[in-house]
Amino acid sequence: MPEYYVHRHRVTFDETNLVGNVYFAHFLHWQGHCREYFLADHAPEVVTALGEGLALVTVDCAADFFAEAHALDRIELRMALDRISEHRIVMSFDYVRTEPGPGELLARGRQTVACMRRAEGGLVPEPVPGQLRRALARYAPAASGAAA
Repeated sequence: MPEYYVHRHRVTFDETNLVGNVYFAHFLHWQGHCREYFLADHAPEVVTALGEGLALVTVDCAADFFAEAHALDRIELRMALDRISEHRIVMSFDYVRTEPGPGELLARGRQTVACMRRAEGGLVPEPVPGQLRRALARYAPAASGAAA
């Protein structure tokens, strides 16, 4: 079983600033891309449910930076499940430069998502859909049983 869901990204010039490095907000933006590709690849029913009132609300998002990224770097975002509860999912992200170089950890991120349902009067908590729970279980810490 894979330990991470991997999304590969090549940095574009428009993601860099005048100094030539990647602006920090792009790291957080890439977390969203990784999460969306994960849904498309492993939980397509959840994507459909998003059009039927389900909402995946990001309630917390962060990244710690260790090294700079630059235009045309190839980066792997490695997403893993940290924890899952009735209606919240906590994911971790490692940002690893794969080219140029042998693989350098650039940053480590985390994100908490709440599963919600659009209802009259606003959003209400919704249990994590079964398909999403099963898909995330593949990327859970082996010893924790977090996806049970």
